[in-house]
Amino acid sequence: MAFIKEKRKLVYPRQHAAHQAGAPILESKNLTVRYDSRLALEDLSFRLHPGERVAVVGPNGAGKSTLFKVIAGILQPTSGQVDVFGGGPGGHICIAFVPQRSQVDWTFPVSVVDVVMMGRIGKLGLFNWPKKRDWDFVHQALADVGLSAMADRQISELSGGQQQRMFIARALAQEAELMLMDEPLNGLDINSQEQIFDILGELRRRGVTVMVATHDLDQAAERFDRVLLLNHRLIGFGSAQDVFTTERLLEAYGGHLRLVQTGSEFLALGDTCCEDGEE
Repeated sequence: MAFIKEKRKLVYPRQHAAHQAGAPILESKNLTVRYDSRLALEDLSFRLHPGERVAVVGPNGAGKSTLFKVIAGILQPTSGQVDVFGGGPGGHICIAFVPQRSQVDWTFPVSVVDVVMMGRIGKLGLFNWPKKRDWDFVHQALADVGLSAMADRQISELSGGQQQRMFIARALAQEAELMLMDEPLNGLDINSQEQIFDILGELRRRGVTVMVATHDLDQAAERFDRVLLLNHRLIGFGSAQDVFTTERLLEAYGGHLRLVQTGSEFLALGDTCCEDGEE
């Protein structure tokens, strides 16, 4: 996908990996990733259940984008492993990765419908033409996210919220079972965010598991089933009530977090203004 600014190429598999019966949709086992001498992730272990919505939170540079790239099969771990339905990420066409908008070349000459059709490549193979069934998937996906009228628009003509909905449509056309969304709500107005959450609600009803990287702790607590608090290593994973304790938040954010007392509770103010600056 040349319009995505990614140093590592995403290779479409010739053979699709089988799902092992009874295996978790996603399991990370002692995952460690290093960039040269810099530690990005250390000994990360967790597993997800089908259909749940998980927020991945942590300070800038905590490893959120790195984690998503490993799960998507774009980046290889230094040690440990990630399994999707019991096998490595390579070969699984059920994984959809929605990158940060800053990683997309929005001037690339491609239309909305072209991007959504890219979700069918794993089913088609690189050198096969789409059939009627593929176009049916694409047009239904565009309808599901409310972009049918913009199918022929160049991607640069879309608003931020529409750009995110386009990538969700691509995942729907792909028939994804696991969706990774890297800072999808960053810079969107409240109305656009609500539209995204409405679509995520429909994905939940379809049994799609969604991981969303976000800096918004309040949103993570209110809108997600579980939160994964990360700063190179796993600080906490579970309900927001269990994970967002004063001790764990200070451990994750350190000097980048301020705790403001509001009556009997504390309000956490973190470095929520910026996108991850990870490699």
